[in-house]
Amino acid sequence: MKKIYIILVALLTAFNMCAKKEPSAVLKTGTPPYLLAEKVAEKVPYLIPVKNNALITTKYFDIKSGDIFDAIYTNFGKQANRLSTFDLEQIKNIVMTHARQLAEMNLFLQDAKKMDIQVADSEVDSLIQNNYLSSGDDRLQNWLKENEISMDRVKQDVHNSLVIQKYLDAVFNREVVITEEEILKLYNEDKYASVRHILITTQADNDSFNQAAKKKIGELRQRALSGEDFAALANQYSEDPGSNRNGGLYENFPHGQMVKPFEDAAFGTPINAISEIVETQYGYHILKPIERKREEMPYAEVKDQLLQTLQNSKRNEVYENLLKNLKSEANYKEIEF
Repeated sequence: MKKIYIILVALLTAFNMCAKKEPSAVLKTGTPPYLLAEKVAEKVPYLIPVKNNALITTKYFDIKSGDIFDAIYTNFGKQANRLSTFDLEQIKNIVMTHARQLAEMNLFLQDAKKMDIQVADSEVDSLIQNNYLSSGDDRLQNWLKENEISMDRVKQDVHNSLVIQKYLDAVFNREVVITEEEILKLYNEDKYASVRHILITTQADNDSFNQAAKKKIGELRQRALSGEDFAALANQYSEDPGSNRNGGLYENFPHGQMVKPFEDAAFGTPINAISEIVETQYGYHILKPIERKREEMPYAEVKDQLLQTLQNSKRNEVYENLLKNLKSEANYKEIEF
C-alpha cells in the first residue's frame, strides 16, 4: 500500500477536487516554474509551457504539464532546476510519476466526497501547530515566504491529505477482515525460504535489450535443468550484485521481504527444482529453492504479528483494487509523449 504521509513536501502539492472538468494550472510567464518548464522543454518539447499539454486525462479532470511543474517547483524549490540537467527518459519518468500521484489523489478525493468524509478546521490547525509550529521554529514560515506560498494553501493541502487518510481508513475498516482460520493457515505455512537464483537485468522501454535478456535467462534455465551446477552458473552469469558472488544464495528470508513474483517462486517451487522464468522490475530470474522452514515460536506468541502481516497484505490488495476501479470508472488515460 502506498502510505499517505503527512509531510510538508506532500502537503504542498495541490490536489484539486472537481465535480466537473475545471481548468488545469496555467503557469505565468517568467515565474520560476515557467522558466523551468521552458528549459526542460528543450529536451522534451511536449512539455513546453505555452501549450500546457495534458499528461493524464479523466472524465472529471485533466493533469497537465502546468500542474506538474507547479507541483515540482513547490515541492523542491530551487533544487527543481536540476530536472533540466537530466536525460530525456529521466525527465519523462519524473514528470509522469508526479502526474500519476496527483491524479490518484484527485480520484481519492472525489470518492471521499461521495462518502461524505469530513475534516474540521480545528483538525487542520492542530496538525499544523503540533508538527510545524509548536517549537517556535521559523523555518516553515521562512520557507513559505521564500517560495511565495500562502498559509491558506498549506491549510487546504493539509485538509485534503487528512480527508484521504480518513477515506482510506474507512475503506480498510470496511474491506479488511481477517479470520482466525486465516491466521492459523499462515502459521502452518512455510515462513522462511533459502534459494539460489540468477538474475538477468532488463531496461525500461528497451524491447530489443529485454528480449535478449529473456533469451539469455531461458538458455541458463535449460543448462540448469540439464544438470549444470546452479551455483556455478549464478557466479558466472547472474547480474544481481547482492548474491552473484556466493552462488546466487539468499538465506532464510521471510514472507513479505522479497517482491511478490520472486517470493511466489521461492515458496511455491519444489525444493531443488528449477523455477519457471520469473519477471520482476529488476529483470528476469530463475530460482532453485534449497530449504524452507516453518514458524518455530508458539502460535500464541506470534498471533498478533501474523494478524498484522495478513492485514497489511489485504490492505495492499484492497488499495490496488480500489485504485484500479476508480481509474476504470473515470476513464483514466495516460498520454504518451
